[in-house]
Amino acid sequence: MSLVNNFQMLATYNQRINQQLLMCCQGLSEEELTQETHSFFPNVISYFNHILFGDLLMLRRLAANNIALLSLTNFDHIPEPKSPTDIYYQNIADITKLRVQVDVIITQFCCNLTDAECATFITYQTTEGENINKKVADITQHLFNHQTHHRGQLTCVLSQLGVDYACMDLPVIVPEGSLN
Repeated sequence: MSLVNNFQMLATYNQRINQQLLMCCQGLSEEELTQETHSFFPNVISYFNHILFGDLLMLRRLAANNIALLSLTNFDHIPEPKSPTDIYYQNIADITKLRVQVDVIITQFCCNLTDAECATFITYQTTEGENINKKVADITQHLFNHQTHHRGQLTCVLSQLGVDYACMDLPVIVPEGSLN
């Protein structure tokens, strides 16, 4: 399996699991969505916003280098990430709309990505101001790992709220696999 096929499968998983979690949260009250969790982020809304921050930051870095036909014009009507604590929206309906837009961009990016581009190095500046030179494949892998890491924290919080978010296993969510 090529890296590109793997990334396409992860994009599909990402899109489906985000929708699954957001649908579960639509049944929560505003009080539940914003109550202090005493976890890595203060509340459910903050988790969703932070995952979006990571996605937008990494996608913009890739777009600035025109990787996989991604350009900064893809983000004309999407908030610009500034800080890991950015709050783009306070309500689940608006977060869902933005999440759908970003997941479409991620899916298109992975569908247009080539193995040759995966081996390309790009340079970007971290939020702390450090210059980094990384392979596109490593940045793309980090995009998915970042989401997975924070969704894991989020599902712990949702469990404490009594939310049944269902199975999150890759083979269940993407039964078609990588479609070699």
